[in-house]
Amino acid sequence: MPSPKPPLAVDLDGTLIRGDLFGEAMLRLVFAKPWKLPLLLLWLLRGRAHAKATLAIEFPPNVAALPYDQRLIEWLREEHAAGREIVLATASDQRAAQRVADHVGVFDRVFASDGRTNLKSRKKGEALAAAYPGGFVYAGNEHADLKVWSRARGAVTCNCAPGFARNAAARFEIERDFPREHNPLRALLTAIRPRHWAKNLLVLIPMLVGQGWFDAGAVRNAWFAFAALSLIASSVYLVNDAADIESDRRHPRKRTRPFASGAASPIAGLALAALLLTGGLALGALSGAGAWIVAYLIAATLYTFVLKRIVILDVFILAALYGLRVVVGGEATGYIASDWLIAFSGFFFLSLAMVKRAAEVDALQANLVGRGYRAGDGPVLKRFGAGVGVISALVLALYLQDATNAARYDSPHFLWALPAIVLLWFAHVWLKVERREMHDDPLLFALRDPVSWGAFVAMAIAFAAAVLL
Repeated sequence: MPSPKPPLAVDLDGTLIRGDLFGEAMLRLVFAKPWKLPLLLLWLLRGRAHAKATLAIEFPPNVAALPYDQRLIEWLREEHAAGREIVLATASDQRAAQRVADHVGVFDRVFASDGRTNLKSRKKGEALAAAYPGGFVYAGNEHADLKVWSRARGAVTCNCAPGFARNAAARFEIERDFPREHNPLRALLTAIRPRHWAKNLLVLIPMLVGQGWFDAGAVRNAWFAFAALSLIASSVYLVNDAADIESDRRHPRKRTRPFASGAASPIAGLALAALLLTGGLALGALSGAGAWIVAYLIAATLYTFVLKRIVILDVFILAALYGLRVVVGGEATGYIASDWLIAFSGFFFLSLAMVKRAAEVDALQANLVGRGYRAGDGPVLKRFGAGVGVISALVLALYLQDATNAARYDSPHFLWALPAIVLLWFAHVWLKVERREMHDDPLLFALRDPVSWGAFVAMAIAFAAAVLL
C-alpha cells in the first residue's frame, strides 16, 4: 500500500555517501591522467554539468566501495518497505547517480545533472517542486540545500555541521536527523599521521652515536630537522591518501582512513599538504640539511606515485627513506654518519621493510592491491628479510673488531651486547610475522611492544657503559 507520507528526495554527495563524486573524479584525473588537466579546464568552462558528465564517463565510481551512511540507508529501506516513494536527487551526473541508485536498490526515481543543467540548490528545488506539486521531504547536509528545503514540506538532516543542523531545525520542520559522526578537523589530524613522526627521531642517531649529547647547536638543528621531516612526511601522506582513495576502499584496514571513509575532504587535505610542505621546507633550511631534506621529499614522492608499485624495488626504496633520515641527522648536527652507520642502517631498515611487506601479504592472503605482490610471496619475503636482519648484526660485530673504532670508547667490550640484542630483537620480530601478529608498520609495532622497549633500553645501557665506564 502507498505510504501516506510525502515522497522523500535524498541528496547523494555528503548525505547518502560521505564524499563527493565530482571532487573524487577530478582527483582521479589529476593523479591518473595529469596530462588531461588542460582538458578539465575546458570542460569546466563549458559548465560544471558538462564537466561532471565527461568525468562520469571517464572515471565511473566504484559504487560498491563508496562510504555510504548505513544509518540513512537502513531508514530508507524501512520507509521504502512501508510504501513511501523515495527518489535520489543529486547534482552529480545522471550516469553516476543511476549506478548508485541501482546499487542501493531503494530509489524509485533519479533526479540528477544531465550534462547541460547542474541540478543543485535552486534548480534542484524547482525540479522536485514541479515533479511533486503536493509536496516532498528532502534529505540534505549543506548550505546549498537550504533552497531545496525552502520548497519542501519537511527536511531530513544528515551529516550536517552541528551549527548548521541547529539553524536548519529553527527554519524547517525536521522529520529525521542523522548527526555527524566524524569531526572533519580531527579526521584531518588523523590523516597527517602524527604517530609516524616517531620515525623521524632517527635524525638523532648520528649525534647520539657521535657523543654530541651536550652540543646545543647540534641539538637545536636536530630538532629542526625532525620537525621538517615530520611536516614533509605528513604532506606526502595527505597527497598519497588523496591519490589512493579507490584502492584504500578495497583494503581491509586502509578503508577506514579519513579520505577513503569520507570522514575528511581530500580537497581540504591537499590544501593542508601545501601548507605543511611549505613549513617543512622552511624548517629544513634552518636545520642546515635543506638539500638532503629536499632529496628525501623527492624520494618519498617517487615512492608514493611510482616506485611502491615495483615489486622488491619498493622495499629497497622504503629502507633508503629510513636511511635518509639518519643522513639528514648527520648533516644537520655536524656529526656526519659514518660508512659503518650507513651500512648498518641499510641492512637493518631493509629487514624492517621486508617485515612490513610480509605482514601485509599475510594479512590480506590475496594479491596486494596496487603493489604487485601475490598471496604466495610471503615465504620469500620472510627468508630474505630475516637474512638481511642477521647481516645488520654482522656489520655491528665487524665494526667492533676494528681497533680504530674500539678506541673511541672507554669500555668497548660492553658494545658486544649490541649485535646480540639486534639478533634477539629480529628473531622476536620475524616470529611475530610468522604468527601473523605483526602490525604492517614495524616501527609502530616496536613503539607498543614491551620486548622492543626492553631491547632499546638494553642497547642504551650497553652504549652508555661503553662510553662512561
